[in-house]
Amino acid sequence: MCGRFVLEHTPEQIRETYRLSSSPGLSQRFNIAPSQPVAVVRQHNDGDRELVFLQWGLIPSWAKDAAIGYKMINARSETAHEKPSFRQAFLARRCVIPASGFYEWEKSGKQKIPHYIHLRDGKLMSLAGLWEKWKSPDGKTLETCAILTTTANSLVKQLHERMPVILHSDELDPWLSHDIDQIDHLQRLFHPYPASQLEEYPVTTAVNSPAYDDPACILATLQNP
Repeated sequence: MCGRFVLEHTPEQIRETYRLSSSPGLSQRFNIAPSQPVAVVRQHNDGDRELVFLQWGLIPSWAKDAAIGYKMINARSETAHEKPSFRQAFLARRCVIPASGFYEWEKSGKQKIPHYIHLRDGKLMSLAGLWEKWKSPDGKTLETCAILTTTANSLVKQLHERMPVILHSDELDPWLSHDIDQIDHLQRLFHPYPASQLEEYPVTTAVNSPAYDDPACILATLQNP
């Protein structure tokens, strides 16, 4: 799964990677958690892309209660096109969630030790996502998102059986395109990212608290406080 991630790359790097004309409101984050606003790249019908902030935890358009979003931070890539919660977003509202890396936890007795996972070359991760628009009973509109997951590769599998879908640079265009809606074509993008291109290491257990958001989150550590 993907329950926490990091975005430490600069606005300039993000604009260049996703061909954006602007990147308003971006700041470094080292412990992004569910229900918080996350930076999302989506594409309009004319091909222009924009960066917006959406709440992490997808609320289906038909939902009566926003609380369902707490259970919808991830969507299984194998079945998202079938599930009522994600089906329409899968076909028409796909997005990319920029990340510098993500966390996964190792269970050690009663302790949960976070590990940081990122690309070896230091480039941005492009996490495949879905977004949705929900209108509350009082008429307010809320836009939310979820991260797609796939089977873990050999590196991540040591910590968890699932991992986020990480798109290669040449997969961004078909994923964001409004002209592609063939399920089988899109599902070809959901292979586990090669383990050889990732690096992981344990970090401070302070990451376990969503309130802790500091560059120290991603420093390698052999001993946790």
